[in-house]
Amino acid sequence: MTGRLYNVVLDCPDPPALARFYCALLGAELVPGENDWVVIKDKTGMRIAFQRAPQHRPPSFPDSTASQQMHFDVLVDDVEAAEREVLGLGASRADGQGEDFRVFTDPAGHPFCLVWKT
Repeated sequence: MTGRLYNVVLDCPDPPALARFYCALLGAELVPGENDWVVIKDKTGMRIAFQRAPQHRPPSFPDSTASQQMHFDVLVDDVEAAEREVLGLGASRADGQGEDFRVFTDPAGHPFCLVWKT
């Protein structure tokens, strides 16, 4: 093993706002820090960092000619309740779903999926 994953980092125009969105979505807590680099951590130690990028352009999803760059799959028990919650937090529904997932975008435009076991 060469190393261990420490952070997944998302570029965005407003790190504190996007960090609050993911704290609410994932039950994570803010790690004290700066406004241009904001980190959240859940009870398992999983970390996500949000880096200020004033020129950030969100990925085009589901545009097959552009990369979605990365996305999170968020496991939920009740997709209907979870969908209401993420929309209330500021997410938007995106085109695309399957038998066990629905696609959304976070407030900065990054795609993520709510997935459930069928």
